[in-house]
Amino acid sequence: MKNFLSKGSLGLLLAAVLACASSISGAQNAAPAGAQGKTEALWLGQAGFRIKTPQGKMILIDPWITGGPKTPPMYKNDLAAIGPIDLLLVTHAHVDHIGDAPAVAKMNNIKLYGPADMVTPLTTLGILPADLGHRFNKTGRVTPLPGVKVTAVQAEHSSLLVWKNPATDKMESHPAGEPMGYIIELENGFKIWHMGDTGLFSDMKFISEHYKPDLVMIPIGGNFTMAPDDAAFALRTWIKPKMVIPMHYNSNPMTKGTLAEFQAAMQGSNIKIIPMTEGETVQF
Repeated sequence: MKNFLSKGSLGLLLAAVLACASSISGAQNAAPAGAQGKTEALWLGQAGFRIKTPQGKMILIDPWITGGPKTPPMYKNDLAAIGPIDLLLVTHAHVDHIGDAPAVAKMNNIKLYGPADMVTPLTTLGILPADLGHRFNKTGRVTPLPGVKVTAVQAEHSSLLVWKNPATDKMESHPAGEPMGYIIELENGFKIWHMGDTGLFSDMKFISEHYKPDLVMIPIGGNFTMAPDDAAFALRTWIKPKMVIPMHYNSNPMTKGTLAEFQAAMQGSNIKIIPMTEGETVQF
């Protein structure tokens, strides 16, 4: 085959090809817009987490703070110490999850995002101003902050709102819809599955395959949720994430599952377990 390029032309062509390849490689390796910074997770106890996004936004989930027996004292004694919050998520209405959420919503003048039939009684009973509640349901997706997406997913549990009626000074129980978990996608594409309170259900496999979470926050305490062995089964068999943070244990005598039992049940798995103590912050 004849060579139709002179040496000079060949050199120019080679330089152009190398430049193009370098440009493509750089584009592939560059972080997406808004991806700078790390993700931070602060464990407040039980299922409560404060997540700092790569762009510095603060997400608060299931804030049982002033009433939580394992809440770090600096937050338990001063709710304002939790700092400005940009997004508030509640998985269901049990007190150890809804906790201080209405107070946080009013303090920060932000919407409380939660199951539709939980938010409704909060507003109709006057616990939460109507304009501070956002109702959505399973597989519903919201974009409450620029670059942050939240998808509601199934949780196998129950939900009941217990409220002290100021007119009678008596406690009342109100239906509060169905519980949910959340797939939280941050600005850089990092995905967190906060499972809320849940028992085993086979669609954990579907949720994992469809949404592909990088980090799973999973209850292990038992009695009200999965025990350590069931949580390990779900992770090893159906979910298979890169990382997991065990939660919802060590704060209630009825939830006897322990971190040691969970670690033993996960023995041999390549899923990275991130054990935390209340008040600890980890980075991703």
